[in-house]
Amino acid sequence: MKQYQSASATRLRRLIALLTILQTKRIVNATDLATRFNISKRTVYRDIRLLEEAGVPVFTKEGKGFSLVEGYKVPPLLFTESEAAAIITAEKFVAGNNDESLVNNYRNATDKIKAVLRYTEKDKMNLLSERVKVYSNDQEKPMSSHLTELQQALTDYKLIRIQYCALKEDQITERIVEPFALFYAANKWLLLAFCRLRNDYRFFRIDRFRSFQILSEKFEPHKMTISQYLDGLSADAIRP
Repeated sequence: MKQYQSASATRLRRLIALLTILQTKRIVNATDLATRFNISKRTVYRDIRLLEEAGVPVFTKEGKGFSLVEGYKVPPLLFTESEAAAIITAEKFVAGNNDESLVNNYRNATDKIKAVLRYTEKDKMNLLSERVKVYSNDQEKPMSSHLTELQQALTDYKLIRIQYCALKEDQITERIVEPFALFYAANKWLLLAFCRLRNDYRFFRIDRFRSFQILSEKFEPHKMTISQYLDGLSADAIRP
């Protein structure tokens, strides 16, 4: 029973992703879809048939692939051309960020945004995406992949356990911390959290996490605001 539910959930997620791709592109072929989702072409055709049975107006262009009827949009979001261009440009800056989870989630979000544009707007945005480049002078950006999970823990008021490698001591300590705020400075993501080991607020570089776990235990929301905390700091206090 559990295996059946898991397979059904996987197919549902794939169908939603497939619908998003169909809305993003003018036409997409079965081979590309099979490669994208790591499935057979026969499964692609079955998925397309399921979308059709659900009322999604998919039509097949013989020898080319699948497309949606012009004007079909889910969800009904509307963006001006300038707003869409701003989002595409922002994607280029995010792509140069050093947190993999942020880059992947933003890319998925822009795919959904492109999906609700008209074909002429899609063509313009795809061209803009190809012609806008962002370069950084920083050749050695530290990488992390915890930002999305940290945002979740912060907004859910959940404790996190980290194995942290301090820069100066070059030793690893285990910390239980209450996430309070996130900063991006000097091409590095920093977590400001109340450290239960030190019994005080501390900055932690996310790329120096050696392990990371969100705990089920929650903490009481902090009474202090971020502005109140920063008012008591010097400009040099927020540094990697």
